[in-house]
Amino acid sequence: MGFSVKPTRILLFAAVLCSGCAHVAEDRWTGKDKAEHFFASAALAAAGSEYGDHQHLSMRQSSTIGMMFSLSFGVGKEWFDSRHDGSGWSWKDLAWDVAGASSGIALWNWSH
Repeated sequence: MGFSVKPTRILLFAAVLCSGCAHVAEDRWTGKDKAEHFFASAALAAAGSEYGDHQHLSMRQSSTIGMMFSLSFGVGKEWFDSRHDGSGWSWKDLAWDVAGASSGIALWNWSH
């Protein structure tokens, strides 16, 4: 008996959990930190997918692990920002995290 969690449910849960965040960042869609979010998320997603592959999981399962691994860092970073350093929760950063993770998964699938 397996337990499966769909990525959309995790993102919905994160959105509900963070809807009461301390404050939301007033940032732009472009900037140096957005590229950092994109490329870090892409690398984490590919690494998580490769880990799943080494565990002899299917490509779909490996991709799911990669996506969740990557986005857990992105959501955690935004949660930390909203609570501790004062910059606030950034939905724009999280959108770049999702774009990067998706790209990392796509490149990882392409290479296999």
